Amino acid sequence: MSELQQALLVIGLSVVVVVYGYGWWQQRSYRKKFGATFKAAQTDALYEQPPVVVSDAAEPKAPVVLVPETADDDVIVLLSTVQEVVPSVPHDVLDESCALIDVSSDFVITLELAEPSPAAVLDGFWQRKFDFGKPVHVCGMTLSTQQWERVIADSPTLYARFRIALQLVDRSGSVSLVKLGDFRDLVAGVAEQIKAEYAHTDVQETQQRAQALDAFCASVDQMVGINLVPPGDRTIPASRIAQTAGLMGMSLEADGAFHLLGELGHSVFSLSNLDTSPFAVHTLEKSSSTALTLLLDVPRTRTPAVQFDRMVQAAHDLARELQMNVVDDHRVVLTEKGIGRIRTQINNIDAQMREQGITPGSAQARRLFA
Repeated sequence: MSELQQALLVIGLSVVVVVYGYGWWQQRSYRKKFGATFKAAQTDALYEQPPVVVSDAAEPKAPVVLVPETADDDVIVLLSTVQEVVPSVPHDVLDESCALIDVSSDFVITLELAEPSPAAVLDGFWQRKFDFGKPVHVCGMTLSTQQWERVIADSPTLYARFRIALQLVDRSGSVSLVKLGDFRDLVAGVAEQIKAEYAHTDVQETQQRAQALDAFCASVDQMVGINLVPPGDRTIPASRIAQTAGLMGMSLEADGAFHLLGELGHSVFSLSNLDTSPFAVHTLEKSSSTALTLLLDVPRTRTPAVQFDRMVQAAHDLARELQMNVVDDHRVVLTEKGIGRIRTQINNIDAQMREQGITPGSAQARRLFA
C-alpha cells in the first residue's frame, strides 16, 4: 500500500470517528434537554377545584352596597353571587381547563367509547354546546398518551373517553334544574347513538349542591372601592387622568376603565368614573370627570389584602397628583381606622374561601366569579 493510500485511509477513518463522535454528543444533548422536560411534564399534577351554583332561570343578582356602621368605615363594599371550591384532579391531566372540572363545580358526564374515536363522534352535541346558559367544557383521554386534554370539535386525535361538563355557577346565578335535565338528555342521547357507556350524578342532587355553593359565594363575593373626589365643583380632565394612570402602570382596557394588570395579564384593581361612565381614547381630550373610584374584586384577586394595600397607596398617589380627596361612599375622608376595618374584612373573606378549597384569584375562582 502506497503512502498516499495510507494517508487517505487515515483521513477517512478520522472523518468517521469525528462524525460518530458529533452524533453521540448531539444525542446526549437532546436527551438532557428534552428528557428533563418530559420527566417534569409527567410529574406535574394539576389540581381541580369545585364549583359554585346559581339559578339559570333567575336574572343576574344586583350587587349589594354595604353601608358602614360608623363614620370610620370609609369604603364601598359590593356583594355579588358566586364562589369557588378546590376539587380533586387526576394526575393524568394535560390541560388546565380539564384540571378544573369537578363534580363540586360542574355537572360531569363521563363517556366510555366502544372504540377510539375523534371529536367528530360528538357531532350532535357540538351543535348545541351553547344552549345551556353556562360554560361547557369537553375533555378527552387520548388513546396515544392516556392523558386528559381539552377537546375541540374538529380535533383529529383519537380518544378513548370523554368528560363533558356543564359549569354549575357563575355571577349570573346557578344553573336551573331544567337546563341540567336538558344537558343530561342531550349527552345521553349522543352516547346511546355512538354506543358509548355513560355515567353522571343525580340531576336533583346536583342542583342542590349548586344552590348551596351559590349561597356560600354570595357571602364572600365582594368588591371594595375607594372614591376620589375633587374639592368644590372642580372637574378633572380625562386626559390628565389617563396620563397620571399611565405613569402608575395602569392602562385603558376595553371596559372603559384603567386597570393595573398582574403578571398573568389579569386585573389587580381598576380606576373608573364614579358614575360608571366609560373612558374612551377618542374622547379623552374633550371629556372630564367629577369623581373617580378604585375597585378591587376580592374573589378574583390573588392575595387580596396585599393588593388592597397597593390600591390604597395608589389612591393617595392619584389624590396628590390630581389634587383630589380620598373619601368613602358618604364623601367623608377615608381614615386609617376605616382602612384597617376593610383590610380585616378582606382577610376574613380570603380565609373563608380557602377553607372551602377556593384560592382567591385562582383559575377556578376566576371562572366561578365571572
